[in-house]
Amino acid sequence: MGEIARENGNHEVSVNVKEGDLPISSGSSSLDTSSCISIPFLQKMIAEILGTYFLIFAGCGSVTVNLDSDKMITFPGIAIVWGLVVMVMVYAVGHISGAHFNPAVTVAFAICRRFPWKQVPAYVFCQLLGATLASGTLRLIFNGHQTQFAGTSPAGSNLQSLVVEFIITFYLMFVISGVATDNRAIGELAGLAVGATILLNVMFAGPISGASMNPARSIGPAIVSSHYKGLWIYIVGPMAGAICGALVYNLIRFTDKPLREITKSGSFLKAKGSSVSRNARSSQR
Repeated sequence: MGEIARENGNHEVSVNVKEGDLPISSGSSSLDTSSCISIPFLQKMIAEILGTYFLIFAGCGSVTVNLDSDKMITFPGIAIVWGLVVMVMVYAVGHISGAHFNPAVTVAFAICRRFPWKQVPAYVFCQLLGATLASGTLRLIFNGHQTQFAGTSPAGSNLQSLVVEFIITFYLMFVISGVATDNRAIGELAGLAVGATILLNVMFAGPISGASMNPARSIGPAIVSSHYKGLWIYIVGPMAGAICGALVYNLIRFTDKPLREITKSGSFLKAKGSSVSRNARSSQR
């Protein structure tokens, strides 16, 4: 298992949509139930399926080919493939679906109110479907040898891999939140920044945990190969890391605005001030 994990440079998910494109307002018409059956939403679902499919096919394909060809691609080559395929797919369908390709990213955006909860189940289903179909394709092409398992397995202890997955997914989601959702960032470079982040994460975390950063990336190969050892690590770690990464970025997102505007607590400050004055007047009496 250690050898498998060391060869598993992984992918990830990215989100390349501008803040104005995200349905973050609770009063937006995009949050209506009709959006779940509209043609644009069906197009988003197809984009997520295809994007995740090509992401896993290329990324896990590089792992499989490396194992099948006496490690000709090499581990750095695998890391480069993951980074490049994410960057390419972000630019390809980011303007259609947001190019999540990752349940952890989708859930993190929903928790931060930058994605409608009503669309989360459909997005997650499409991502898992795309990952499973891609893993099945690779299984058929390479005859399904167990030595060519392209999933993720801890090379060390479960705790070590869990912590690593949390940190690198936190790092990834922090970058995504900055370059893809903040109007002050250069949105056109989001794909490049996210792809580079994944490449970096894979380079140093791949030999430890496989650098999944994406539950779909681990679940797809696990289903096809019936290999579920340590799978919970690649669900809990990325989910927690992505949520924390998004929330932490939100803490620094509006530092250029007054505290009253951020907290919406102007009335609290006034109330506090008035209560102090009332106490002062009463003491004088």
